[in-house]
Amino acid sequence: MIYQYQDKKLTTYESGGQPLRSRVACMSSPPSKRRPTLHDVARLAGCSYQTVSRVVNDQGAVHPNTRERVLSAIAEVGYRRNVAAAALKTDRPGSIGVVTDSSWRYGPMGALRGIEIAAREVEKNVILSVNDRDSFGSLQSTFDTFRDAYVDGLIVIAPLIREAELALNSIENSGWASGLPIVVLAADLAPLPHAVVVSEDQYEGSVRAVKHLIRLGHQDIAHVAGNQEWLEGQVRLNGWRDALLAQDLPVPEALIGDWSGESGYQAGCRIADLNPRPTAVFVASDLMALGLIRALNEHGLRVPQDISIIGFDDHEFASQFDPPLTTVRQDFVALGTLCVRSLQDPKSDARHTIPPDLIIRKSTAPPSGSKISR
Repeated sequence: MIYQYQDKKLTTYESGGQPLRSRVACMSSPPSKRRPTLHDVARLAGCSYQTVSRVVNDQGAVHPNTRERVLSAIAEVGYRRNVAAAALKTDRPGSIGVVTDSSWRYGPMGALRGIEIAAREVEKNVILSVNDRDSFGSLQSTFDTFRDAYVDGLIVIAPLIREAELALNSIENSGWASGLPIVVLAADLAPLPHAVVVSEDQYEGSVRAVKHLIRLGHQDIAHVAGNQEWLEGQVRLNGWRDALLAQDLPVPEALIGDWSGESGYQAGCRIADLNPRPTAVFVASDLMALGLIRALNEHGLRVPQDISIIGFDDHEFASQFDPPLTTVRQDFVALGTLCVRSLQDPKSDARHTIPPDLIIRKSTAPPSGSKISR
């Protein structure tokens, strides 16, 4: 059983299904389409390669009727000049198209900020398309905007599993976008055909968080997980579970929130009423940890004397918690830099990760009466 936070209350549901790592590895994109060439345009327009080249580069005299045939052929075959990866390796100003959803959560917004900073460093503009989650299955209008702006590459920020699937299918079905270097920013996603996957190693971050608690002497470690429709929510839960199993420790029922402080508060109220109560809690986000600590305080429990708390994100307010929060830091600037560099040297089926940092502060301590394990 796993507890699910919905409509401001905790309900339960049966857990099951394949682990994330094996399930997302089954994601596949349609076979790659060959990038249209000037020769394709010339054949369709019924003219020479040189004539098409003059139209594309706006050089030399071309009869208006011929120009119109060439432009129609370009639109029909989806031809685009190959300025993608090569342009990113030069000093020529260019643009990067970024597709994301409308989430305001810390992770996606932090990743976007990191990409913007990294793009400025290489003198690239960022053209942002914010899409409702329901519109990820049809991104043609977004691609039209990017095509008209002659973007040099695409970055897809996909916190939800379904978004990653829909966006990649849209890209593969677009004759224009399928020829671009593409980076997908998504946690623990398996390597994808024709795209580079970039992420913070959130699984390893979760394992390090739990190992820290185990080293302090904790054996009963609860977890408040994030939304399970999010890749991050599933990855962090899996890291917590696997770290406990690796030490032959019990895996209790997980409390699942929605990343909000309110869901953390509700989980904290439930944990406070447990008997026996866990001696430590790994929380999947700092914001949920804030709500959880508030609930524990209201129930007369002290952090870390009665219960240790560790978060994830290292939000700017984490050091201002009472007590300051031990957490896993996400380096969004480094993440954005890795995304932009991956566009410069795109390699199919590649997956790049950034190692996490464990930031130890005052919210974790050995359980009462225990000795720190080594």
